[in-house]
Amino acid sequence: MQSEPLDPGLRKPWNFVLLYKYLVLGFVTLLIIAPLITTALGGFKSAADLRTNPFGLPTVWHWNQYTDILLGIDYWRYMGNSMLISAISVFVTLLCSTLAAFTFAHVKFFGKEFIVGYLMVGLLFPVATAILPLFVKVRDMGLLNTYWGVILPTSAFSLGMSILLMRNMFEKLPRELLSAALVDGCGYIRFFWHITLPLSRPILATVGIIAFVASWNQYVLPLILLNSEERYPWPLGIMEYQGEFTTDWHLILAFVTLTVIPAIVVFLATQKYIVAGLTAGAVKG
Repeated sequence: MQSEPLDPGLRKPWNFVLLYKYLVLGFVTLLIIAPLITTALGGFKSAADLRTNPFGLPTVWHWNQYTDILLGIDYWRYMGNSMLISAISVFVTLLCSTLAAFTFAHVKFFGKEFIVGYLMVGLLFPVATAILPLFVKVRDMGLLNTYWGVILPTSAFSLGMSILLMRNMFEKLPRELLSAALVDGCGYIRFFWHITLPLSRPILATVGIIAFVASWNQYVLPLILLNSEERYPWPLGIMEYQGEFTTDWHLILAFVTLTVIPAIVVFLATQKYIVAGLTAGAVKG
């Protein structure tokens, strides 16, 4: 038995709202991808070609500019320093922010809201506003020109947002879990380690990637606190291609393209956890 054709008057009209969303998303995607593609193509151009043709395809593809950077020892030293600083910064940020957020979410004590508000005030000020007192403090601690001199301030500046996100997540966990754990003799530490952290993997991934990107792209703190090229991260490695009178922009674009790839890979690998972490607890059931 053949089904009768649907009455044209009953057909679902075109969803203009959906079309509008796709157009907006496509435009935003183009704004993000276009600079990345332009940067990558600029690394294949010569200096003259980059000046006359900054946005088009290279007239001659100079693959050696990428291979020379990859085969050079300086690139891997800069990347190794950045990876070391970023990895330890993420670990310190996650360790401190999870403990602080769990305390603020489940433990009642005098002055809790004041301390939380004090930590949130740090979100209002950029790193540059604290450079002078930070330099003096790091100098007094004997951490100038050391990895820890960069890691500790970087982690400290990431704590405000990390605690805010994690505290919201921890507060959304059912209170019955904590009550049942305390009745069964499970203390706060065991509840934090065996129950809270396993249930909070999405927000841990979200905070981790935010802290990683912030540390990976950090330029001001290493510039002020490091004075040895052996400890420079990749943002300071760009200065290798800057001379007194000229700048090799084509080599800088190639260098930046190669250094951005690890951050993109980490983001793509943890994308679903980031989305889940940012939307966790957004809808109350």
